[in-house]
Amino acid sequence: MNSLATAPKGSGLSLGVVALPVGVLVIMAMMIVPLPAAMLDVFFVTNILLSLLVLMVAIHAHRPLDFSSFPSILLIATTLRLALNVASTRVVLAEGHTGAGAAGSVIEAFADFVIGGNFFVGILVFTILVIINLVVIAKGAGRVSEVSARFTLDAMPGKQMAIDADLNAGLLTAEEAKARRAEVAAEADFYGAMDGASKFVKGDAIAGLIILAINLLGGIVVGMLQHGLDFSSAADAYVRLSVGDGLVAQVPGLLLSLAAAIIVTRSSTTATMSAEIGRQMNMAQAWAPAAVVLLMVGLVPGMPNLIFLIAAGLAGAAAFLARRDDRSASQDEAKSESTDKQAANALADGQDTPLIAPEDVTDIAPVSLQIGYGLIPLASAESGNALVSRVTAMRRELSKVLGIIVPGIRIRDDLTLSPNAYRLRIGQTIVAEDSAYADRLLAIPGHNTQRKLTGIEVKDPSFGLDAIWVQPHQRAEAEADDYTIVEPEAVIATHIGQVLQRHAGDLIGPDGVQDLLDILAKGAPTLVQTVVPKLVPLHVLTAVIRQLLSDRLPVSDMRRILEGLAQISGADRSIAQQAEFLRPALVPLLLQQIAPLSSNLPVVTLSPALEQLLLRTRRESDEGLLLDPGFAQRLLQEIAAAQDAAQVREQVLVIIVSNVLRRAFASFLRPHLSDALVLGLNDLPETRRVEITRSIDLPEALAAPSGVEGG
Repeated sequence: MNSLATAPKGSGLSLGVVALPVGVLVIMAMMIVPLPAAMLDVFFVTNILLSLLVLMVAIHAHRPLDFSSFPSILLIATTLRLALNVASTRVVLAEGHTGAGAAGSVIEAFADFVIGGNFFVGILVFTILVIINLVVIAKGAGRVSEVSARFTLDAMPGKQMAIDADLNAGLLTAEEAKARRAEVAAEADFYGAMDGASKFVKGDAIAGLIILAINLLGGIVVGMLQHGLDFSSAADAYVRLSVGDGLVAQVPGLLLSLAAAIIVTRSSTTATMSAEIGRQMNMAQAWAPAAVVLLMVGLVPGMPNLIFLIAAGLAGAAAFLARRDDRSASQDEAKSESTDKQAANALADGQDTPLIAPEDVTDIAPVSLQIGYGLIPLASAESGNALVSRVTAMRRELSKVLGIIVPGIRIRDDLTLSPNAYRLRIGQTIVAEDSAYADRLLAIPGHNTQRKLTGIEVKDPSFGLDAIWVQPHQRAEAEADDYTIVEPEAVIATHIGQVLQRHAGDLIGPDGVQDLLDILAKGAPTLVQTVVPKLVPLHVLTAVIRQLLSDRLPVSDMRRILEGLAQISGADRSIAQQAEFLRPALVPLLLQQIAPLSSNLPVVTLSPALEQLLLRTRRESDEGLLLDPGFAQRLLQEIAAAQDAAQVREQVLVIIVSNVLRRAFASFLRPHLSDALVLGLNDLPETRRVEITRSIDLPEALAAPSGVEGG
């Protein structure tokens, strides 16, 4: 991608926007307007600086697209160099008879330093540089660019199809897929541009030879005919200037050719070229034999022994350092594999982490339980891993209820918590926290409880009932007075189970859904292949399943889910609407968990007047309810009372409302009474008998004009 596309606006970017068009105009003017020798020196140094800068950027680029502007820069740099050749040729031919400094100090210095007074040597050196640039680097880079462009264009349809497949499978979001497509297009454009830009380098090398010949022949002719110099004096002046001019232009050209070759031969990695080469060349198996060969050559009589022995010593030192690095990397890899294996074993087959150690602290666990140091005995081997066993049993039971594989729970200590506190996280989000006492028992009073025990008074974290943490020796006394005694590990595990059931939609992702599909494919392969991802992409199926789980509907019957989604695959429905369509087929699975099929289903209804009021307040945009705060508080109190009555009967609160109100009313209750189950009339199977245990009515609130919030 073009780095300027995402660069922040600032002085550097603004300066570049202004300087680039001005610089191009200056380059074009250099070909027409005569330049003094001092200006030529400035532009020659600028040309060398630009070439060095481009070479360094090419070396440090991680991938070719990191320098996507290189073809344009190569064109501008080549044009600058040709413009300098034109300007310097004008000065050499016009002022060459005055001496070696006629074209500026840079050309004079290059001529004196490289040629050293021998014109023939200078011409040969220049010719060799041109051959290296033209035949070796430029030709090779051009061939690589041509092949890369061809293969990139051929692979473009396959890459686009792979992106579409990943998008349909839910592995990519729409934004990520769009960025991937843009990157594929940019890659094709880059290699196509580099294929053409490589011709600039080849043409520049040929132009250098032609310009040198023009300067040599033209200078001698001009010196002899116009300025009256003899052949020796004309050759001395113009050959020196011509070769110096050619070298000043050819060195930056060679640097740019090298940069182009580096860019087109660069593979996409996460490291710079120097780091990548250093890593791959750092092999003891390569340096050690080289050191031995150099040592043997250094011991041969008549050879420059000292130089070979020094080189052998350096190669041996490199072999020693490479072997040490290999040994260190092997140890790190072994340690990493050991840690990963322990984590995998801990999460596999429904097993939770049996031990708590500092190395267990990671950020990859889907669900984690953090406990204070006072609760560590519950997870220790001395207690028989009581907490671990309880959590594992809870996970297995919850997996059956939800119809998904509840991920393993990483148990670890956290010194930042108070001694008896625990905290449950889903990913990195805290979803529950409370306290428990490893050396006490939780006593929950019953209907016939007469006395109040001494202990730590709390609310039961699972059901919100009044409870007391008592000493173990008070157990017999509490049970005799109709208290229910719960072990601390059972308190924590039950609380975790309830919280995870409320957040069931957060426990599954595309990988978990794919596991369910793999299981179903063993019995119904055609159904799975037909529906996913042809009719329903994996990410859409995942979102629907999450919505169903958020409504506490089990998704164990994946066959019905796929068949239902296949029926509405052509319709333009939202995720919530697709989940609503599936509800009648899945609610019976939920109801059979609440009450046996042979017994009546206890339900709570709303009075017709109250339901009509709620229907009028339903907002069509987000399916919410717009209620007066006082009215909403009164309604929540009535429903909470109905829930308390249901808990006394050890029943689940089921509220029946009209179908159009169900989603809005469930969203209204969820933040306050998450355990309440809201069903629509269509959700009730015709074969289930219902028993209305209560009808909620608010006559005084309905009579008040402020029952509905205005506006």
